[in-house]
Amino acid sequence: MAMLPLMEELAAAHHRRTPTVRIEVSGPGTWFGLQALAADEIDVAMASWLAEQPGQGYRATAIARDGLAIVVHPSNALEGLGLLQLQDLFSGRAFEWMAVGGSRSQGEVQLVSREADSGVRAAFEALVMADREVSPLAVVAPSGQAVLDFVASHPQAVGYVSMADVSPAVKILKVEGLSPDTQNTSEGSYALTHELWLITRDPAPAEVQGFVNFVLSPAGQQVVGQQFGRVR
Repeated sequence: MAMLPLMEELAAAHHRRTPTVRIEVSGPGTWFGLQALAADEIDVAMASWLAEQPGQGYRATAIARDGLAIVVHPSNALEGLGLLQLQDLFSGRAFEWMAVGGSRSQGEVQLVSREADSGVRAAFEALVMADREVSPLAVVAPSGQAVLDFVASHPQAVGYVSMADVSPAVKILKVEGLSPDTQNTSEGSYALTHELWLITRDPAPAEVQGFVNFVLSPAGQQVVGQQFGRVR
């Protein structure tokens, strides 16, 4: 899950300040967390995408801003794409790199997407695809790392990951002329910016609310700003 490393760092930082409270972090995925919270199995759920605010009795708090990074093989000569070009690629309407500004020699595009219950995929579909669907010919990867591994070893591939997941093994394309960095996502100027959320009961237990307050504090947002855009 895109939020997992961030939450581990925030939990550790909070524990140093409040040693009597220890927070265990696990990250099977956004929808798993929401279901576990509804079943009273956990106190806080992480969500990398929310299509709507949670129902009565729950509260969603935005704690960071992520940017979806469009990644390609380092040999890819393109420097950036527009939103409509991305939509054409991932819907299968454009199936050769030449159709979006690449060279004829680059050949056909190999799409890499995420699994259906991934919050990162839900964000990508909402921000890029609109009313179109990701092509069924796309390779489905079970994690951001799996996307990176596939793209790094396939020169024709293109995928998307959280900005916190990127590595030197791939090349990041600009989207509408901007890169997914902490400044652009904090400002919301990068086109594929979306918020990361903590979901709690409303009202939340005192210890849980204390952790949320810490995450939104200057100390917590300093941790956030090392990987993501800040919300404060």
